[in-house]
Amino acid sequence: MLMIENCHLTWPDFVADYSLSVKSGNLCAVIGPSGGGKTTLLHMIAGFETPESGRLTFGGQNLLPLEPAKRPVAMVFQDHNLFPHLSVTQNIGLGLRPSLHMTDDETMLIEETLEAVGLRGFGSRKPGDMSGGQRQRVALARALVSGRPLILLDEPFSSLDPTLRRDMILLVDEMRRRRPVTILMTIHTPEDAADVADQMVFVADGKVIASGSPSSILNSSLAPRIAAAVSNS
Repeated sequence: MLMIENCHLTWPDFVADYSLSVKSGNLCAVIGPSGGGKTTLLHMIAGFETPESGRLTFGGQNLLPLEPAKRPVAMVFQDHNLFPHLSVTQNIGLGLRPSLHMTDDETMLIEETLEAVGLRGFGSRKPGDMSGGQRQRVALARALVSGRPLILLDEPFSSLDPTLRRDMILLVDEMRRRRPVTILMTIHTPEDAADVADQMVFVADGKVIASGSPSSILNSSLAPRIAAAVSNS
């Protein structure tokens, strides 16, 4: 289980104080207004932001003393974060070995993961030769192949058209059922994830305002605030 207890962060123009629990194996959709603290929450879990106080554990392990590379976390960014001079296979391989010196078994794992995300035969291509949706699949494959049990997706599909965005969310759901992982995904179209997410969290003003099932969140008194947040994203 991911446990966040009173993690407090301050900047000159923003204050955040997060408390949240997510069961292992759950897909948790994080929604809220732009600038409300969704990305900051993910960055804190990943180790890119350090709280001044509070507790952050995953599976009972204290994550706060660990640098980002040592945490059981893989993160997929909105801009893919792929290296344009590397092939698809090499970009995914970075999730296994930064040296890119793969064993035969690791190369086979990359091929299997490419097939799982619908990119069989794309291993030799460069990111610049692919569509936005295909690049996102590569970034997702890299996170999955890393074997990290906690995956953070920061608005990963916001630039995609509605049909492709929905397809990618369904793919995330399928992949996490194949290999149990815990996923937190920020998203500005909550309706796309309402039927696949186990949990939905509304974040605003640097706080977790509400957490529960998607139906309970979307049909709660927060509905007007959620609608406003979506329209302004």
